Amino acid sequence: MAAPPRRPLLTLLAGLLVVASLATLAEAIYEDQVGLADWHQKYIGKVKQAVYHSQKSGRRRVVVLTEENVIASLDLRSGDIFWRHVIDKNDLLDQLSLSLGKYVLTLSSGGTILRAWNLPDGQMIWETNLQTSTASNPQLHVMVCVGNAFAIIWEIKISAGRWIYAVSSIDGSISWEKELSLDGLETKQILQSPENDIVYAVGIARSSKLALYHLSAKTGEVLKDIQESLPGELSGEIVLGSDDVLVALNKARSSLFLIKFNSGRISYNKVHVSDLVQDLSGTFKLQSLSNGVIALQTPSTVSLLKLKDTDGLEVVQRFDQPAALSDALTIAEKDQAFAVVRHVGSQIEFIVKFTSDVSSEIIREKVNIDQHRGNVEKVFLNSYIRTDKSHGFRALVVMEDHSLLLIQQGKVVWSREDGLASIVDVTTSELPVEKDGVSVADVEHNLFEWLKGHMLKLKGTLMLANADEVAAIQALRLKSSEKNKMTRDHNGFRKLLIVLTKAGKVIALHTGDGRIIWSNLLPSLRASRFGVMPSALRIYQWQVPHHSVMRENPSVLVVGKSGAESSAPGVFSILDSYSGEELNAMKLDHSVVQIIPLTLKDLSEQRLHLIVDSNSNAHLYPKSPDALDVFLHEMPNLYFYSVDILANVIRGYSLQKSCDIEGDEYCFSTKELWSIIFPSDSERIAISETRKMNEVVHTQAKTIGDHDVMYKYLSKNLVFVATVSPKAAGDIGSALPEEASLVAYLIDAVTGRILHRVTHHGAQGPIHAVLSENWVVYHYFNLRAHRFEMAVIEIYDQSRADNKDVMKLILGKHNLSAPITSYAGPEVVVKSQSYFFTHSVKAMAVTQTAKGITSKQLLIGTISDQVLALDKRYLDPRRSANPTQQEKEEGIIPLTDSLPIIPQSFVTHSHQVEALRGIVSIPAKLESTTLVFTYGVDLFYTQLAPSRTYDSLTDEFSYALLLITIAVLVAAIIVTWIWSKKKELRDKWR
Repeated sequence: MAAPPRRPLLTLLAGLLVVASLATLAEAIYEDQVGLADWHQKYIGKVKQAVYHSQKSGRRRVVVLTEENVIASLDLRSGDIFWRHVIDKNDLLDQLSLSLGKYVLTLSSGGTILRAWNLPDGQMIWETNLQTSTASNPQLHVMVCVGNAFAIIWEIKISAGRWIYAVSSIDGSISWEKELSLDGLETKQILQSPENDIVYAVGIARSSKLALYHLSAKTGEVLKDIQESLPGELSGEIVLGSDDVLVALNKARSSLFLIKFNSGRISYNKVHVSDLVQDLSGTFKLQSLSNGVIALQTPSTVSLLKLKDTDGLEVVQRFDQPAALSDALTIAEKDQAFAVVRHVGSQIEFIVKFTSDVSSEIIREKVNIDQHRGNVEKVFLNSYIRTDKSHGFRALVVMEDHSLLLIQQGKVVWSREDGLASIVDVTTSELPVEKDGVSVADVEHNLFEWLKGHMLKLKGTLMLANADEVAAIQALRLKSSEKNKMTRDHNGFRKLLIVLTKAGKVIALHTGDGRIIWSNLLPSLRASRFGVMPSALRIYQWQVPHHSVMRENPSVLVVGKSGAESSAPGVFSILDSYSGEELNAMKLDHSVVQIIPLTLKDLSEQRLHLIVDSNSNAHLYPKSPDALDVFLHEMPNLYFYSVDILANVIRGYSLQKSCDIEGDEYCFSTKELWSIIFPSDSERIAISETRKMNEVVHTQAKTIGDHDVMYKYLSKNLVFVATVSPKAAGDIGSALPEEASLVAYLIDAVTGRILHRVTHHGAQGPIHAVLSENWVVYHYFNLRAHRFEMAVIEIYDQSRADNKDVMKLILGKHNLSAPITSYAGPEVVVKSQSYFFTHSVKAMAVTQTAKGITSKQLLIGTISDQVLALDKRYLDPRRSANPTQQEKEEGIIPLTDSLPIIPQSFVTHSHQVEALRGIVSIPAKLESTTLVFTYGVDLFYTQLAPSRTYDSLTDEFSYALLLITIAVLVAAIIVTWIWSKKKELRDKWR
């Protein structure tokens, strides 16, 4: 009999097996895995004000203020972000300035909050609150007074007149404050005399009276008060023409007043705009360029005017193309430069002029740019000294699509796609199928590189790699990864994220690394610079080729409005998902109030959509006979509802063939079937939610307790509505607990039947909710407990309770496949529970998978701008403090008063998605995995496996280590077999 192997050998084999299994046991994200399955992009939004800080020594930078309420410092050489602060929307940033060469000053909240930030690192130095009422047109000026820099802020106080504050930029202390006595005064300009310490404040009272105040810069004392009544009313638009002449526009926007204040007197002259610009059309605005030069801008032209004291104005030059002008930039003691940037064909032209001689040009350069950026909207000029001691100029250009460019020496030095900071909607598209003959994976160059790479991965798995080797491992993984290919993968991880921005631009991002594949600023949604702005509403999948049209590219539909009002005509644009090319665009002859995507398709795989207009007519798209036939067949089964928050009512509708528009067979009238009018004195609609149209439910039944079966109420017509008491409709703390209440409803959208109603006393919003399968989870604030809460409601269908016999299910003798009608009056059972939650919530979503088998997780956007993945089992209404053994086997978690916050459950890891607004979950082909895209000012993308990757090996699985382990095991078996044979032979010879 052979002797057993030696114990050390068994120990070695066991150790190898343990090492080989390490790759499958690891669940955390390691340092070398960062960026493999996720990416994070930072943006700032559309720039509305910029201040340069380009001193000779140190980093050259530009500090910007954006429409997304962001203040940021950008590297002037590369456009990278040095530092950034995203301010809450309730604290709207008004103005920006620099002081003493080291402070960034911001004025916000209508002129009531003044802050100073450290220029190098963005740390806040001080904050000053100005105790005033609601302000109007607050402005910020940095002036020198008595050796110190002062920030001069003026604003209107509705009940107490006008205030001017002088604040020290050293520590933020208020040096003096002054209330101007004239009732209804609105200050328009503040100037400082270079010869003496006098501050001049110019304002308008009651649209027709002009007032000039002389104030002491040291004490704020009013030294002189001059008032003059002007004929006619002023629009309030006043610019400084020269040191002592103001140019004001009348309310009819037909005349200009040239107002001169000198030696304690005010004189004026009136000039008709039509005498200056003959073919003026549309709205226009004034801009002062100093030295008596004024620009008059319309949507299509720019006219440069020269001021001749109060005698009049003369046109010096006119640009017929749409153009943007910069503010005047001081170059010499008495000379200033300004820039004009305009489109010339497929290029933009960069022109720099001196205000002392407008007819001549310092620079005229043509720059090539992407044509999908639109017109130039803003220009911020900066100068630098060349090697020959002459002045060079660069310009920061804000485009119509909200992108940011730096132009210098006839080229674009860098660009930023900051339109992605204002995403309004997201959809996805599959990539094209990989063609024959294209390799799926890159071939290794040679054996040495192959061995070197796998040895590095082995050292990383054994945690023996140093910092340089960790970086090399990550670089190898990124290089060998197939995630960035422009073809589909078998797991469905590679997709196109097609986003619609506030500017009306559609951008396709690759899920692999977030790079931009294509972008298109839709002509139908181009905004005029001074007119009514079109608005982009939603983006939908339009055509998804599957059967007969497999060779065609998928396409998306963008729906917008040509104006802000509800009656504005709608706009359609259809784009190719692979190229971004606009296939079709149309301006609708009706408005867009509600967009209803249907689950129906025509023969060309185009998805049907209903557009409800302001007259309650429903219009079918696409307008084709095939689509009409499909729609008419299903029309008796189609219902929809509308929520009117202002009227505090919910209405349900059906469709009828007739329509008010004669000859339009694609228009259908609607019939109101039911309505729920909430009493305005006790309830106000706060939120409504319904199930996702593409949600997949794997099973209709749920096993509970002693192997009992409950059937989910899975009607797609289920609507969740939450109302709050009127006093609780404001911010947290606006109502007492006795005055606040929240009522949650589950409503059938076909019949209007209220299936369930629950009241939370002492609760108020903001409310966030998500509805999935047969359950709804909503988040609110409990005023009595002073804590946030999350409540869950699950609804079950008792009418199918007799389907518990397994043999009936096997033989098909059940009613699970029987037609369901909302008019049957379902017997429902509801289970609910509430839990404390420690975080405020910005957005909520639920994970979506391909077949709906994987466990659900709630994706919660927290107040810290991170996304938390919370297992739905924590929000099971059947949780109890002492679950039975059967409930434990079922997976019921013991009840606790609050929901756990596990740091490892943050999907965004250590990243923050600043100003988080939305979370989107996209199913992959691999059932265990869902793709998560989060957007705000920043973008974040990752892959999430709620039930772990039970149907595949992870990306971190080391195949090299597995092969080495198998080889070592085979060698050990052979050696052991040889040793055993030799020992057996020796034993026989004894």
